[in-house]
Amino acid sequence: MPDHNLTHKNRAPDHALIPSANHIPTHQTPTHDHAPHDGTSNDTGPDPSSNSSSGPDPGSGSGSGSGSGHHTPHDRSPSDAPTPLRRQRDYRFLWAARTISVTGSEVSKLAIPLTAVTLLTASPSQMGLLTAAASVPALVFGLQSGAIADRLTRHRPLMIACELVSCAAAATVPVAWLLGLLNVTWLITVALVIGTAGVVFKAANFPYVAAVVAPSQRTEAMAGFHASYSVASVSGPSLAGLLVQLLTAPLAILAEALSFLTSALLLRAIRTPEKNEPATSRGMWNDVVEGLRTSVTHPVLRALLGAGVTINFFAMAYTAIYMLYMVNTLNIPKPLIGALIALSGIGGLLGAWATARLSKRYGENRILLISVLFFPIEILAVGLLTGPLWWKLSLLALTGTITGGIVVAFATCMGAITLRETTPELRGRVNATMTFAVQGVLALGGVTGGILAEFVGLRPVILICAAGIALSAIWIWTSPLRPRLAPPASSSSDPPPSQTIDSLITFKRHSPR
Repeated sequence: MPDHNLTHKNRAPDHALIPSANHIPTHQTPTHDHAPHDGTSNDTGPDPSSNSSSGPDPGSGSGSGSGSGHHTPHDRSPSDAPTPLRRQRDYRFLWAARTISVTGSEVSKLAIPLTAVTLLTASPSQMGLLTAAASVPALVFGLQSGAIADRLTRHRPLMIACELVSCAAAATVPVAWLLGLLNVTWLITVALVIGTAGVVFKAANFPYVAAVVAPSQRTEAMAGFHASYSVASVSGPSLAGLLVQLLTAPLAILAEALSFLTSALLLRAIRTPEKNEPATSRGMWNDVVEGLRTSVTHPVLRALLGAGVTINFFAMAYTAIYMLYMVNTLNIPKPLIGALIALSGIGGLLGAWATARLSKRYGENRILLISVLFFPIEILAVGLLTGPLWWKLSLLALTGTITGGIVVAFATCMGAITLRETTPELRGRVNATMTFAVQGVLALGGVTGGILAEFVGLRPVILICAAGIALSAIWIWTSPLRPRLAPPASSSSDPPPSQTIDSLITFKRHSPR
């Protein structure tokens, strides 16, 4: 089953996160060569930098709510296109750091529970606490971490520190096991430390992308991150199983520690300077409230937040009963369920590849508008599916692959649009607010799906989830992300009001400050 969550835990792509959590979801030409902004395509050109974008990159969305619209003048001509990402040294290092780190995290998702079960004979209640420990930091520290990130002049040192703290925490597990000191409390503490470091890391990483990647390449960059997460989600558990078999579970956790260390070293090697202007702090609570207010008053950010919460709630309700339904109702062989999950990862790779290319032609807004319509397809197909096994497997394979690509396309564009619509001084808090909301609703969705299935049955709940996820399209299609049709041409010499407004918006976004 593909992961429908838009945000990933701990090391997910930052969107705004949908994440997932799994997250997330490009520049610059002179004003006189720029087409009027239609709300569907990128509206800035490449930043001058030896690598990519070296300075603070202001958001370029509408001015509502977050104050977006500030723009830094650039001196490049239209012919000076940014260097392809695959040839940018710093982006390669950032991409490699994220890929290695998230793969290590996937290994630990299997190795840590196996350590608790096989070596420490953990009770069900202890396993519940261990599982919850991974998500608690996002709820407790998520909003504050965004406020901290917005106060920083440089984000990379904090990101490196978070990776080193995570490395040290993970490394204590095999050491404690070898010394005979390891217990379940130790594992829970390690999970809390790594989870907290991951929350702070994500808060700093989201605005940091703007310093390393040119605005016109952000969508492609985020698509690359999501491709890594798709591969890691499929290959990570297999690698974990191999390491556990060869090294035992505690020593397999050492792979996660090494992945964090490698990520820190790669981040340390990035040369692009940061010139972020920190936001003026009015106290932690006021800073957090400002991020919350911006996320719910800015029309575009509000639509993204509402869609992300809606999707994650119903997707987790579906996930809660998915395995029962597949095994008991559809009679899918258990080994084949794993193969279907792997297909969603392949779909994610295809989605990342397609999004990076289609966004250059059609813009992130249009891709987001189309992708949200396809979200319910797999769940609806699962809820209505009947017939012989070969037909069930064929349809599940097709819809699972498509949904894997749709999730990545949506999350990639969501992240790029959030960066575009949010001013630099608010990016950390807006991202933290969205992450807090879309992750916080996961537990509520899971509990709701399980309880509801007890009363109405598995298939009705799945159909309800499909209908619920379809509601997310309302958020997107009723927002400013939807392109507006131009009015009939006026007979007078004056331009229509909509063209006048578009011209003013374009001039405001791209004129020197």
